Amino acid sequence: MPKLGFGLMRLPEKDGELDLEQLCKMVDAYMASGMNYFDTAYMYCGGKSESIIKKALVERYPRDSFTLTTKLPQWMMDEGIDGRDRIFNEQLARTGAGYFDYYLLHSVEDGANYEGYVKYDCFNWAMKKKEEGLIRHFGFSFHGTPELLDKILSEHPEVEIVQIQMNYADWENPLVQSGRLYEVLRKYNMPFLVMEPVKGGSLASASPEVEAEMKKIKPDASVASWALRFAASLPGVATVLSGMSNEEQMNDNLKTFTNFEPLSEEERKVIEKAQDELKKNPTVPCTSCRYCCDGCPQQISIPDVFRALNTIRLYGEKDRAQSYYEKLTQTSGKAGDCIQCGQCESVCPQHLSIISLLEEASEKLDK
Repeated sequence: MPKLGFGLMRLPEKDGELDLEQLCKMVDAYMASGMNYFDTAYMYCGGKSESIIKKALVERYPRDSFTLTTKLPQWMMDEGIDGRDRIFNEQLARTGAGYFDYYLLHSVEDGANYEGYVKYDCFNWAMKKKEEGLIRHFGFSFHGTPELLDKILSEHPEVEIVQIQMNYADWENPLVQSGRLYEVLRKYNMPFLVMEPVKGGSLASASPEVEAEMKKIKPDASVASWALRFAASLPGVATVLSGMSNEEQMNDNLKTFTNFEPLSEEERKVIEKAQDELKKNPTVPCTSCRYCCDGCPQQISIPDVFRALNTIRLYGEKDRAQSYYEKLTQTSGKAGDCIQCGQCESVCPQHLSIISLLEEASEKLDK
């Protein structure tokens, strides 16, 4: 597996729609580099990611030339077992792939989410799909506690791979606990996929002091490349996924992973300084996955509201945030429109207190 995986959650857009032409160019550049791992999911891009990758990849390249991963979302299996089968068959139709190289239970975490996968016998079901040749390898993506991860891996030796959120900002984050999750995976010698290595793009920038040190060591390297190299340098990492939204990001990532260099000891010390700076950072740790948006009855663009809120929290720039927010809410709900139904909090991988954060945003931004 290549060290850089093409994440298909934040695809390029044009005029409010996914940009197939640009995506094809990105797929071609990625494949030409010798890399070939693509990661999608049933709900990515409002349910359009699987369909567009059929056009950009499956219909344009031999099936044995690429690796395709997708995921089963427990929270969208409204009919239970029937819903599980419906979604899987729909994914096969959407992608036209014939089979999935890797198939993951999506966003496993403590509580109803994991219990739902158990209730609907998804682990045994996946093994049957594997016997049928419709799945080559089986695993799950994970947003739960280290204790749950340990429990699942001890009870399910059939699991072949795990996908976790891991980046230097979340290494000691008490909600994400990347460092402890990593320890559990190493305990089982489990290969793993890294998601959110740049934390939704937030690690594409750093404090002036930290960035100056980065540039001193590697003048031509982007700040984002440091985050990617941090993840890819760890033992056990199979692939680091990057959700690339344009050709510029693609080119920068290919530059980082062509003739890849693990972090040196000097570079690790710079990352430690970046971690120390982030601990002082009061921003909302939203990664813009947008899971919260699909079921919002008020159509609030929650990650974008948090972007405005973070601008105020971090920089104190009320005017800039207000201008951005007013344009945003011309086509989406306001923070104050929240009816506190809790749908967003039930699916947030970061376990954010979204309702109270929207209240804060409303106090600062709603007129």
